[in-house]
Amino acid sequence: MDQHAKWVRDKRIEALIDNLKMNNMNGYQARSYQELIDLLDQLIGDKETVSVGGSMTLFETGVIGYLRARDLIFLDRYQEGLTADNIEDIYFNAFNADVYLTSTNALTQEGGLYNVDGRGNRVAAMIYGPKKVIVVVGANKIVQDLDAAIERNRLVAAPANARRLNRKTPCASLGYCTDCHSPDKICHAYTYISSQMNKDRMHVIILDDSYGY
Repeated sequence: MDQHAKWVRDKRIEALIDNLKMNNMNGYQARSYQELIDLLDQLIGDKETVSVGGSMTLFETGVIGYLRARDLIFLDRYQEGLTADNIEDIYFNAFNADVYLTSTNALTQEGGLYNVDGRGNRVAAMIYGPKKVIVVVGANKIVQDLDAAIERNRLVAAPANARRLNRKTPCASLGYCTDCHSPDKICHAYTYISSQMNKDRMHVIILDDSYGY
């Protein structure tokens, strides 16, 4: 990236982290994989119970592998051999986790997190339950405001995820949301986290590169 464009992006991230702080959320910028790992080492203690929400970002950044290698009680929804009942149990047990990791569909410059879920287990855990929530998000998901966050989901996150999951929805073939009523739709629970009551509960790690949808 051109140094001047990078300077502009860094200034935006700096202002965004200030806004997160005003919203009682802790924000960080990780400029490398090692900086991300160092932050996770600080935020997650050994032997803590950890779970994750559905996230391409956590795979692309190597966070899932990192968690599997740590001395943790990892409620791993992605481990081989799980039955549907096993996965459902993990969803429920996640509410009692010490740490819950996920990404977000969009992060507003105002310091808010916009998400759209199918079952709602991810957004429910972000809102309430786990003692600590760590959101790992690429700079590609930063948008100006809530309207832009909604638009991003309609034009990027929803169609990309529907196609990844082989859903028979209009967006999976058209590339944009049509507010469908398809039985295969994945957009059911819409949430916007604008702030937190507990300033030490939510931690947002912003990465320099593009990750996830």
